Amino acid sequence: MKTFTLILSIIAIGLIIYNVTKLDFEGPLKGESMIAAITILASFCALLLLQILRVSKKIEAKSKS
Repeated sequence: MKTFTLILSIIAIGLIIYNVTKLDFEGPLKGESMIAAITILASFCALLLLQILRVSKKIEAKSKS
């Protein structure tokens, strides 16, 4: 599970970096820049969910022992 979450985190970070390059800072909510902004937000949400999953697995492991 740790490897799985690590791989997904790397993919999400890669998507954030790629979409920041596509973002037009003069009109961040127009055209393709809007799609990039939504994808950046979705990638941050995915990272947050993966961190919650990691913490919950650590708590679960500690409660079993």
